[in-house]
Amino acid sequence: MIVESFLTQQRTHCHLRLSSKKRALEEAAARIAASEPALNGEEIYQYLSDRERLGSTAIGQGVAIPHCRMPGCRQITGALITLAEPIDFEAFDDEPVSTMFVLLVPPHETDEHLKVLALLARNFESEYYRRALTTAHGDDELYKRALSVPE
Repeated sequence: MIVESFLTQQRTHCHLRLSSKKRALEEAAARIAASEPALNGEEIYQYLSDRERLGSTAIGQGVAIPHCRMPGCRQITGALITLAEPIDFEAFDDEPVSTMFVLLVPPHETDEHLKVLALLARNFESEYYRRALTTAHGDDELYKRALSVPE
């Protein structure tokens, strides 16, 4: 499994100015829906919010991986967003989030869902990888750095 199998350049956004977790999820949902016509932004937001109510998807060190199973989603779909200013995401380490990797997963893709989450968790364990993403200077550079294998 590689990041490129579920992330596209069109769903990679650098240094967005968003003021809250709610706004971040709304914006992520809208941007995913813009690139995936079969999906509805309001529904994506609702599913992400419902999942977030079960517990924060912030994994620490400034990273969150909001994810949900989404009816109508045909393949695992990711969006990468870095924020201009970190936001509170109710992380267990109390560190605000500056990087979000949003995942939508078809309801039947249980094993693949877990594999993708494990891959992202491994990548984000690397300080080098996290820093590479947060210091990117544009969407294209962010996308290229997201595809690199962490050191």
